[in-house]
Amino acid sequence: MPQGDKSKYTDKQKRQAAHIEQSYEERGVGEKEAESRAWSTVNAVSGGGKKSGSGRAKKATAKVARPPTRR
Repeated sequence: MPQGDKSKYTDKQKRQAAHIEQSYEERGVGEKEAESRAWSTVNAVSGGGKKSGSGRAKKATAKVARPPTRR
């Protein structure tokens, strides 16, 4: 897949990017910069293009606070 190819994104991700790009353009951001920012935002939210296989959830990094044990 060449750099910049959007074929691996879902339809939902493509729609999100289009709406975000339109919003940036309405605020006066240039067309290329708006597109770049939109895809960066989609990647930050969803983790990039569609991934193969199920169960690809992000692992939790925060540790669960547990009350101290009583003796």
